[in-house]
Amino acid sequence: MARPYRLGRRQGSVDRTSRAILAAARELVAEQRAASVSVRAIAERAGVSRLTVYQRFGSRGSLLASLGPPPRQHSGDDLREYLERSCAAWAENPALFRNLGGVDAHDAEAPRRIAERLATADRLRPGCSLKEAEDVIGVLGSFPVFDRLHRDGRRSAAAVGEILMRLASAILT
Repeated sequence: MARPYRLGRRQGSVDRTSRAILAAARELVAEQRAASVSVRAIAERAGVSRLTVYQRFGSRGSLLASLGPPPRQHSGDDLREYLERSCAAWAENPALFRNLGGVDAHDAEAPRRIAERLATADRLRPGCSLKEAEDVIGVLGSFPVFDRLHRDGRRSAAAVGEILMRLASAILT
């Protein structure tokens, strides 16, 4: 007689494995440049095989990209939430994001979505194109800009978020 299959029983184990892989990747990237962190080293630190890393994340690039703040669903003030969430996440482990270098560990589509919502709500200044708004949001929401204002904790993440929001408002509205 066949044993009945119970869907979802392994989900807890799958989630723990994914968290272990992400934690290992964060630790290694915080210790060294992202370019020098291999899937093998991440797998060893997480206590899993390289194949498991690839099964969970698809590629090294996807794994590194998932180290950033997760995308946020639409709400009332997308720009403010985007900047505040980014600053809070970056402040938790600046070394990680410094060492990610050129790897985009951020929601790359967020600036465009936010610019489109601002334009739809007629909240962009006259003459501000959608592309200009997207570029301004992308620059102000980047880790290098945050790091410049926050470096060594001279300003809190919340204070940096407020500065970025004032800059965005002055340029876009």
